[in-house]
Amino acid sequence: MGAPNATSDDPYLLTADGIKEPPRGWKSSLRYLGPGLIVSASIVGSGELIATTALGAEVGFALLWMVILSTAVKVAVQAELARWTIITGKPALTGYNEVPPKIGRIGWINLLWMLMALSKLLQVGGIIGGTAVSLSMLVPVGGDPLGFTSLAVWTTILVAGSIALLYSNNYSLIERGAFALVAVFSVATVVIALGLPFTPFGYGGGDLLSGLTFTIPVGAIGAAVAMFGITGVGADEITFYTYWCVEKGYARWVGPNDGSEDWQRRAQGWIRVMYKDVFLSWVIYTFSTLAFFVMGAAVLHPQGLVLEGNAMITTLSQMYTDVIGEWAAVGFLIGAIAVLGSTLWAAIPSWSRMYVNVLATLGVLDWSDARSRQKWIRGFTVGLPIVWGATYLFINSPVVMVQIGGIMTGIFLPAVVVATWYLRNTQVDKRLHGSRAFNTLLVVSSVAISLLGVYSLVSVFGVID
Repeated sequence: MGAPNATSDDPYLLTADGIKEPPRGWKSSLRYLGPGLIVSASIVGSGELIATTALGAEVGFALLWMVILSTAVKVAVQAELARWTIITGKPALTGYNEVPPKIGRIGWINLLWMLMALSKLLQVGGIIGGTAVSLSMLVPVGGDPLGFTSLAVWTTILVAGSIALLYSNNYSLIERGAFALVAVFSVATVVIALGLPFTPFGYGGGDLLSGLTFTIPVGAIGAAVAMFGITGVGADEITFYTYWCVEKGYARWVGPNDGSEDWQRRAQGWIRVMYKDVFLSWVIYTFSTLAFFVMGAAVLHPQGLVLEGNAMITTLSQMYTDVIGEWAAVGFLIGAIAVLGSTLWAAIPSWSRMYVNVLATLGVLDWSDARSRQKWIRGFTVGLPIVWGATYLFINSPVVMVQIGGIMTGIFLPAVVVATWYLRNTQVDKRLHGSRAFNTLLVVSSVAISLLGVYSLVSVFGVID
């Protein structure tokens, strides 16, 4: 499903001629999965390769429990917000803007989103930086792979290439690319993490159990907060997942709400497909996250290696060279390019849509005008990578840049919870609410996210040491 060029092809427009019967069972549903792959591409990237590994390197296995919690606790909120999107055909930022109170045309949650978006200039800039460092170490320009000249050249090539590949904003292209990039590095990393016990950097059941004691080592709060905010589905992924659910076709296939039993049946059917999509992506990013954390804890922590500045790629590569041998450095760099590139691949079209949507809530454009929307999205597809690349070259510290974005993401999560419950209670047909088990999970998820979001806020401002 490409970007719409005509009103009749617009996935955000719900019409009777767009209705499609939902599949039954896993086998027939597989061809309709995909939005979760884009989310996985975003997640299996900076969060895992940088933030999670940095946390493992800093504290060893001590925070294994938080890694598991961070991937599991947000899923119910993600699915609940997607349920609202499938029923209404509206993307998240449109819904956020309907949550009172408002300041003029803009809702308070979208104001917070704008603050998070500013921090993401640093985070995604850090992702571009990490990718550029990997490319520069693989093929240095001018001799020094960490010199400004080589990094600037590769940053420019990366930005230009990303714009060229993603300018069309074709959904199928974005989905296929996300799948390929996720597969390359995740499989290799999980295999190596499982093989660590047979190397000098082996770990045992005692190490894993020590990480399930629900304690936070002194001095590790900042890294832990950033990791919680950035691993699993963060506030940004929960938000942009709704856009990909629409563009895959879920809302259009349900059709406009005419209150009929047929509409209710279709909605329930496509919501079940979305559940499968969410579950598959959760499995992918949970195993990848655990693998990165274990590798940082088992390989980097015992050697006292810390991820700092542009040298982080060199440090990270030691996870592979120390386990497999020096020859693995090239393989790691190619893998690092794939995993960081996957985040960038998902970030550019996702953030372009969110920026345009928030501008639409301000009255800058008409979101329902498919041609205007596409024009604006393409504009941000060009502009955002340029800004992100420039931000990296100016600050030049990928780890710190990524962690700042992660902290702001954690702080924004409670606002997403508020919006999800408001939209559920005011705009979702009660016949389509989740099962009792799902609703219980949603309550637990919402409380946990809110508490950890508040914890993130007070720890960042120095109330908690």
